[in-house]
Amino acid sequence: MRHPKLRRPRLPRTRTGRRRLVQAVMAGCVLALLPTTWMWVVTADRLRTTADAPHAEVAVVFGAGLWDGEPSPYLAHRLDAAATLYREGRVRVVLVTGDNSREDYDEPDAMRAYLTRHGVPDRRIVSDYAGFDTWDSCVRAKKIFGVDRAVLISQGFHIRRAVALCRAAGVESYGVGVAAKHDVTWYYGGARELLAAGKAALDVVFEPDPRFLGPKEPGVARALAAGR
Repeated sequence: MRHPKLRRPRLPRTRTGRRRLVQAVMAGCVLALLPTTWMWVVTADRLRTTADAPHAEVAVVFGAGLWDGEPSPYLAHRLDAAATLYREGRVRVVLVTGDNSREDYDEPDAMRAYLTRHGVPDRRIVSDYAGFDTWDSCVRAKKIFGVDRAVLISQGFHIRRAVALCRAAGVESYGVGVAAKHDVTWYYGGARELLAAGKAALDVVFEPDPRFLGPKEPGVARALAAGR
């Protein structure tokens, strides 16, 4: 059985056609970069380090995967930053938000256990088990846990998107971008953000409900009311 040969796409033969092709490619590149540009603009004055993070009642740590049931190195760096902010009195409660969609995969509980081993009292930790993506985590922080202002903690390649989405969800947010080794995971994360920026822009425009919303939870309010 003979397979038809695939024809190579032909470039325009005329100067006008080539000029239009170049213009179309340039327009496509501009459109692709618009979401990323938007994120940089809306977060320009919102990024900090652990040394100069503003005081806030709540820190939000986003999940970043588990290795054999323990936080991945990237997630551990985020949790280390949260523990530092708590010990220095810059935050009072840590909201850990991640994926618990399977019985054998529980990011929030692994994050809680790590934080308690690093000096954060269990009563000061609140778990969000339905933080399936950044938008879900931000919306749930506002609507389910009643968070109005927070310091967000993630890697540098993700923190701008987190701040932009949480601000759009109604949480006054500042971001702490923790340092990370520039390995394959870091480069993959940076490249992925170009695509994720487009989804983030759509989330802000259409404001979809999280995959799971559920009733309001008093965990953050109770943790804030708990004594040291």
